[in-house]
Parts: sequence; C-alpha cells; structure tokens
Amino acid sequence: MTGVAEKGRPRPPRGPKRPAAICEEIKDWIVAQRLKPGDPLPQEKALIERFRASKGTMREALRSLEAQGLVTTRTGPRGGIFVAALDETHAMELLGNYFFFRQPSVADIYAVRCQLEPELAASLVGRLAEEDYQRLEETMRVYDHPPETVGEEYRQRMAELDFHAVLAALSPNPVLGFMCGFLQNLLRNLAVCRRIYDRPNPALRESGLSYQTRLIAALRAGDSESVRAIMYQHMLAAWRYMEACEAEVRADFLRVRR
Repeated sequence: MTGVAEKGRPRPPRGPKRPAAICEEIKDWIVAQRLKPGDPLPQEKALIERFRASKGTMREALRSLEAQGLVTTRTGPRGGIFVAALDETHAMELLGNYFFFRQPSVADIYAVRCQLEPELAASLVGRLAEEDYQRLEETMRVYDHPPETVGEEYRQRMAELDFHAVLAALSPNPVLGFMCGFLQNLLRNLAVCRRIYDRPNPALRESGLSYQTRLIAALRAGDSESVRAIMYQHMLAAWRYMEACEAEVRADFLRVRR
C-alpha cells in the first residue's frame, strides 16, 4: 500500500514541512540576490508565484522568518516585506532561552571562558587602534575608584563585564566574539550570579582592575603570550571567587527555605 512502510522496514524520514522548506528557499534566495537589511522583498503575490506556494503556506513561512528576526513587515503606503538583520542582543536572548530550564553553573560558564577569553584577547594583539584602547580605558574608569554605595558597586561589577564585552566586540573572529559575549551575557542574567554581584567585595574590584591594567599594557606591547597568560589567570581567579560565592548563595537559600 502506498505511503505505508513494509513490515520490518523503517519508514523513510520525512522531509521538512512545506513552510519550513519555503523559509530555507527564501533565505537562499536573499543570499543569492545579495540583499541587505532594509532591502524590500517582492510583494506576497510575487513570492507565491516565485516559490509556487499557497497563500497560507507563504504567510506561515514569512511569519517564521519574522520570528527569527530575518524579515520585517510594514503597513501603509510604503509598507511591504523587508530584509532585517538579527541584532546580537536579540540573538543572545534567543540562545539564552535554551538555558532557561537548564541553568548552567558558574563552573560550566568559566570552564568555557577559561578556554575562549585568553584566545580572544590574544587575537587582538596588533589589531587595536588608539580609539579602541580609549574605549577600554573609559570602561575601566567606571570602577577605578571605591564605590560610595551598594548600587554603585553593582554598576561597577557590570562595567567589569562591559570591559570583556568590548574585547568581544573588537574580535576579528565574529564567532569567537559572539560566543564570549554570550557567556558574559549568561553571567549578567543568571539569578545566582546577580545575587553574587549584589555582595560587597572591594578586593574583587581591585583584583579585576589589576588584571585588566596589565592586559592593556601587554596588548600595547604586542606580547601575545603575556596577553593570553594574563587573561587566563584573570578568568581562573574569577572562577574560583564566583564558584565559592555560588556555594554560599545556595547554602543561604537552603537555610531560608527550612
């Protein structure tokens, strides 16, 4: 009988549903046409004819592309369907949702940071302009002095992450830069990390500032090995501190629940 697998034989895998297949075809067509963010797509009727799809299938495909952040629709006289660029923040939010029910530990995050961030920093040797150094140093000025309030200390902790985010944004390797930025974003958003950042710790600011000052000096000197070593030591020290604090936070949480 047609469409029924023979006894003892596995049914062949099904291909993607038509709307999903249309999505991929439209993506390929956008690349082939070298369209850029802001460029218009053909009107719906023309897309239906081009991709030989029904109106319902095409609309479902376009909704999927819009949810992915790859197209946007506008209404009105100048409305239509336009190519869109998925910005980094939105991409990280979508990826972060994957970990919503699979919360990584501090060790999970820093095990990867210890591998990636030294290589990220080393990749910047010889590539930074004076304005890049100024950007890094301006970020450090946020926490180059003792905080006067708890709120200021929290902002300083976030600025310390901003320093690493600047390095990630300057990366010549977009994949490496994105992955480092994503790990930093996880630290900002994990509930346990937010509790850790709320805890006063003057020595932590001074330690981070010391590592980063030495890192910039090594970058200016063009010393790749020193850059890599300094960043690795920085990540390792942060890992030890954050993991110890994580254990304390979880212990406090358990005591409160009892």
